[in-house]
Amino acid sequence: MKFAQNGCFDVLIIGAGVVGCALARELSKYRLSVAVLEKEPDVGWGTSSRNSGVVHAGFNNKSGTLMARLCVEGNQSFETLCRQLDVPYKKQGKLVVARNHEDIQTLHSLKQQGERNGVRNLEMIDAHDLHRLEPNIRGIAALYSQETAVTSPYLLTIALAENALRNGVSFFLNTEVQQIARQRTHAPFDVHANTGVFSATYLINSAGLYADKIAEMAGITGYRIYPCRGEYYILDKHAGSLISRPVYPAPVKGSGGLGVHFTTTVEGVILIGPSAEYIPERDDLATTRKIMDLLFEEARDFLPLVSPQYFIRSYSGLRAKQAPPSEGGFRDYVIEESRSVPNFINLIGIESPGLTASEPIAKMVTAMIDAKEQLSSNPDFIPTRKGILRFAEQDEAVKRTLIEQHPDYGEILCRCEQVTRHEVMEALKNPLGAKSLNSIKYRTRAMMGRCQGSFCMMRIIDLLMQETGMRPEDIRLGRPGSYLFPGYLGKVSGVSEK
Repeated sequence: MKFAQNGCFDVLIIGAGVVGCALARELSKYRLSVAVLEKEPDVGWGTSSRNSGVVHAGFNNKSGTLMARLCVEGNQSFETLCRQLDVPYKKQGKLVVARNHEDIQTLHSLKQQGERNGVRNLEMIDAHDLHRLEPNIRGIAALYSQETAVTSPYLLTIALAENALRNGVSFFLNTEVQQIARQRTHAPFDVHANTGVFSATYLINSAGLYADKIAEMAGITGYRIYPCRGEYYILDKHAGSLISRPVYPAPVKGSGGLGVHFTTTVEGVILIGPSAEYIPERDDLATTRKIMDLLFEEARDFLPLVSPQYFIRSYSGLRAKQAPPSEGGFRDYVIEESRSVPNFINLIGIESPGLTASEPIAKMVTAMIDAKEQLSSNPDFIPTRKGILRFAEQDEAVKRTLIEQHPDYGEILCRCEQVTRHEVMEALKNPLGAKSLNSIKYRTRAMMGRCQGSFCMMRIIDLLMQETGMRPEDIRLGRPGSYLFPGYLGKVSGVSEK
């Protein structure tokens, strides 16, 4: 397959979540012209940045499904991927805890299912070993998964995109698909977006919560996505010693999730959640008093030492479920080329463990194209990417050297997370050109600490204006419309306009 000419790409990916960005990187290993269309101002702002960041082992997924196979494959290669892309990864293991004797049978079934799926190092442990590993957790037994890990879902998505960009992939942010047309069966696709028209020989639908809508635009019916919202609490780092690994309850059949659990993160905070609630809107990221109260009650019953004093914020994420509310539970992934629309590849219902399975999904889709086109390898492919150095994680000698080389390392902008001016500057200069406060936050952890930006936000805004020339009324928290300042009040009561 040759590089496309005259604005027609070989492959066009709709959606820059973790799977879309993994696809972009995987396809950049070949002699292809590839582009990614994303409606948000940055990559990974949907489901990919609003989950627990768990690298699942694969025992929760029904044997024989794509979901199970790709999860296990992804788990086994995930550490290598993170090492290549300079993304944090911690293999802490995971406990699934039984609260009663019925739960113990559930855990035995999970262990058997995991072993059928090829999951390694699964072990049933008794109450003594459970309390040795996690003394603050209530339970009578547990399934211990040594292969479960945690990562940063937003940093991984950013890293995949930046590596793909370095290898020649084009990214078009703030670009929302509105119509898909085709003059004849095997002609290129014409994708009409708010920013213009894009053409491609292959079109990959990786639109997550909107994947069914994109399929309909291409003339493919029969799919429906049901948004399922999960709400979370974020705990202060002072609560980090309460547990040392992700801890889940034994799952309840048909719940649509894995139950309210505690997840340790690579940053040192703990997450409580998520809930699992079907909602009508695909972009409703609210948190609700009712659900947050329920989360706290369930969490306290599981981990009695948890207290509201540790809570620093709440947030929610949305799962792209194929199973309707009346059915609940999980349906298998749809990853296939459409029979009625050649060269259109659907990725439907890619919910958890989509993060874990992202690289194997990308390889599977690339193999579909290779089978038809006999792709040639890109000899210039660069597999590695270097992220922003975390100053706070360096020893004192390295810190002194860094400050000598770059004095901006000597100025702390975010006290809670110890983020320096130099790190924020690097985030501002990110290769994707994203310029919102959330883009800076996801790349540096500034504004993510105890005070949630009360100290550093205005300092970061000042820096943003100095470096980009943006006016206050141009600055956004994240998505379109999330402006922080409506304009100037002008001179008030003798106060200078400076």
